[in-house]
Amino acid sequence: MIPPLYAMDAQNRAQDLTTVILSASPSAAIAAAASFLRRHSSDQPRAFFSTAFPVLIRRIFGFDEPSSSSWLSLAADDSALASDLFALLSPSGPLLSSIAAVDRHSLIKYVFPMERLPEWMRFALQSDRYVSILSDLCPLFKSRVREDKIQGCYQLQLNVFEYYVFWFAYYPVCRGNIDSPDAASAKKTHGFRLENWTSSLPGLSHSSRRSGRKMEGKLYLRLLYAYLRAFVPKNGIGSYQPYRSSLLHYSSNHDVSAFMQAEFFVHSLIHFWMVDNDFSPLSLNICRSFGISFPLRVLLGETPPTAGLGEPLDLMVKYLNCSSMEEKEKMMPGGSPGQGWKGPASLSVGKSKNMIPSCESSVDTWNLALQRPLYRFILRTFLFCPIGTSMKNPAQVCTLWVTFIAPWRTSLEEFVEFEAPEVQKLENFRKENIQSQGRSGEEALYTPAWQFYVLSNYPFYSSLVVHFLGFAHKFLHTNAASMIQLVSKVLDILTSSKELVSLLQQVDEACHSKPAGPSSFSGSLYKYIPSVREQMQDWEDGLCETDADGCFLHENWTHVLKLFSDAEDGAQNLLQLFVLRAEHEIQQISGDVSQHLQVLGSIRGKINLLFGERVEKPDFLVDSKEAHFIPGRGEAFTPKYPGVGKRVWADVGYKGDWMKRPISDNEVAWLAKLLIKLSDWLNDSLGLDQAEDSDYASGPTYVEVNPRVLVRGPKEAAHLAVAFIVSSCVLLAQAVLRFMRAHRMRVNLRIFASKKLVMVLIVCVIIDPKSRIRDLSRWRCGYQPSPFSS
Repeated sequence: MIPPLYAMDAQNRAQDLTTVILSASPSAAIAAAASFLRRHSSDQPRAFFSTAFPVLIRRIFGFDEPSSSSWLSLAADDSALASDLFALLSPSGPLLSSIAAVDRHSLIKYVFPMERLPEWMRFALQSDRYVSILSDLCPLFKSRVREDKIQGCYQLQLNVFEYYVFWFAYYPVCRGNIDSPDAASAKKTHGFRLENWTSSLPGLSHSSRRSGRKMEGKLYLRLLYAYLRAFVPKNGIGSYQPYRSSLLHYSSNHDVSAFMQAEFFVHSLIHFWMVDNDFSPLSLNICRSFGISFPLRVLLGETPPTAGLGEPLDLMVKYLNCSSMEEKEKMMPGGSPGQGWKGPASLSVGKSKNMIPSCESSVDTWNLALQRPLYRFILRTFLFCPIGTSMKNPAQVCTLWVTFIAPWRTSLEEFVEFEAPEVQKLENFRKENIQSQGRSGEEALYTPAWQFYVLSNYPFYSSLVVHFLGFAHKFLHTNAASMIQLVSKVLDILTSSKELVSLLQQVDEACHSKPAGPSSFSGSLYKYIPSVREQMQDWEDGLCETDADGCFLHENWTHVLKLFSDAEDGAQNLLQLFVLRAEHEIQQISGDVSQHLQVLGSIRGKINLLFGERVEKPDFLVDSKEAHFIPGRGEAFTPKYPGVGKRVWADVGYKGDWMKRPISDNEVAWLAKLLIKLSDWLNDSLGLDQAEDSDYASGPTYVEVNPRVLVRGPKEAAHLAVAFIVSSCVLLAQAVLRFMRAHRMRVNLRIFASKKLVMVLIVCVIIDPKSRIRDLSRWRCGYQPSPFSS
């Protein structure tokens, strides 16, 4: 038992430290906190973590007063501060060492704020229906859900390490919401989602923050890499259970805590960064097993993921997949140069001595945990990316996708920049020696050892490619150069190896046919087809059911692989059409376009490699001038711009991408949705969705008039005149409808949702009536303005 006077003295010391953290400079505050933890962490842990630690969290991540900035932000321009902060927060630093000592005895518990949790977690904790099974649904809820009887709600109770990890994972999400104008505009349509997300973080909403800067000078990424190395084994959670196959030799003396720590860290990053605002957070099998459903689509809508998460996600995916590379090096006899890990031996951390010599071990626990949330994160970015957004975030997401589908290209050289300066110097010295000797590492390529990895993640190589091509067509007119580079990067991965192309083609053939026999290679792949189809239905749950996402594939979507399909919406035709459209867009670019034309030439060569040497051009792509007009699609790929003066009457003639595209920034969202529904109803009621019937009104209509009917008096004459006018209007309307059906025209009222038109209408309604009332009052008073008055 701690003496009262000693406890009071500890509390006073912690209070003094809190004052220093709030008032002193960042360097002085960091030095004071590190000194306090080294001296008193063993005898005064409770006082520090109950008083000074929450204040320290606010200063590190910027959750403080508007007049102050986060230390991570200040460290971007101060290398000394960055070094001191990394020393404090590193896994071997004083803070995490003290946290480990405190959690060992379970001395401190925290409640994480509800408004900072991922969207689906907030919804689940607010419903009594889900609380009883939350521990089975997500590892983050295991033994951490507590009921607050005073407030009448459920909360997450965390130890100190878990509390710090949640704040660490939440930081880039909040930064992305603040710095990204696209995210801010997307959230305007979901006002309830704001709540206290950013209003409770005035430090993050400070005007001094500049979007577009690199994330705090790579300090955050350095910390992320250090935490991954320290807490997460690269070869999955199985490394913590080396004798899991034998109950006699099984020992969980140390493995249980390490396993739970690694699981919590990885799943925290996944749910904060990838899942977050996804309206389908859990797999369909889990929901069906527990008989639950999350009605989050109505609440969240088609909201894109948080922007700015590409770099940390790319680092995490590289690290979690790097164990597969180590296993492949052991499996390949001799190991060819360039295929495998390259870099100093000091970087090879987390290696397991119990690697299973099987190609199926390449898909470990981390890969299975990443598959669904990562697929939906990438696909939601492609589908729900708003018109007019910057290409920086989609480019980062595309790089993340390429990293995941080509783990054999990941080398240890890519982690050197996150290492200590002395390690970076050794690596630079090694590179100079290699260059001086005239030796250079060859690019790593796909080998048959990665076959099971590709099969286990096949939708990333097939279905997601087709979705990406739809995204490329939709944004080609906004930034042709960026789209051409992204398409070339994706095709470069798919066509980097003939063995990979052959494997993708054989799996596609197996998906669309029956097994020819047990001896055939495609027949041996047939056993993977049910799992591939189940993955596509689960991973794309709800993403292609409505027209709101702007995807042109939703009309005929049946979860069928279309990478090698000859259909109109197959990848082959989409790529050829992309090349033709890109040539047209490049001609509109001023300056030297020779580099872009060269990239287009390489894309043509990659198309031949992917689909065969002889690729016949479809009938509707014979002339590049007619490439924008596809039978049955209208102008699905024609660049469309909202607003007056930037479109033609032909745009109204199609029920295509222009009316079904996502809501743009220069439109009134609720009015656009209302006008779209009204346009659909009018087109359906007037029969404009159907082609003109040749038997319909094949000739003039004759009306027999009774010759005995006499027109007597003005009443009958007026009635006859009105009937004539009405019949004439009906005939004119029928003629207009026939003309619209014949020319496949559609009613499109969405143009009236333009903010410019709405503002003009509001100005006319507000200003004109006042001037008319004033003129009318003057006229009644007998006032007549002089012709010489101004």
